[in-house]
Amino acid sequence: MQDPVARLNKQANLATLQQAAAEGHLKLKYLDESGFDCWSAVSYSWFRLGQQKRQEQTPRRGRRVNVIGILEPGQQMEYGLVVGSITSARYIKLMDWQATQAARWLQRTGMITVIAQDNAPIHTSRAVRDRIAIWQSQGLYLFHFPKYCSEMNEIECEWRRVKSDEIRGQMFEDECDLATAVIEAMRRRGERAGYRAKRFGFKSKRIIE
Repeated sequence: MQDPVARLNKQANLATLQQAAAEGHLKLKYLDESGFDCWSAVSYSWFRLGQQKRQEQTPRRGRRVNVIGILEPGQQMEYGLVVGSITSARYIKLMDWQATQAARWLQRTGMITVIAQDNAPIHTSRAVRDRIAIWQSQGLYLFHFPKYCSEMNEIECEWRRVKSDEIRGQMFEDECDLATAVIEAMRRRGERAGYRAKRFGFKSKRIIE
């Protein structure tokens, strides 16, 4: 079988990488960002006959809680969350941590790690491009989906399920309550889907239990 690194260098498609991962030649993960608001969207649901469902909004809408996650299907979801924007600097912190893990995995198994992601500006900035060679030296490689192909990213389904099954119909007083709820929702979703949810701290640069 052709070396996985050579496949990447020849612009492998996702099916090729998925096959290589299934055959145990590399570790494949999926990265994406998502956002959560204190005011959840109104949704359809069952309610008592003759009564109307109500959702009381809080006095202030609050700021958005954004999450960046890396899914290894059937194994784990590693994620970090912030109040405000996921910047390129925060993305790099997360990827530096991933590269450290990839280096350990490469040393133990001889397998590289590939993270599949879209072409968002924070994934392709000058600062990110400057670190690619360093990450590759540690066994971490990036694969970019074609434009407008978000359905190829398996983590997208997880974001939808967290929002529709775990957060739906809730209103939160402030960003702190929302962040706490998102952390708990990620844990519950992981239990339902059969993977471990691990939270990355951007300040500590480590997993927060």
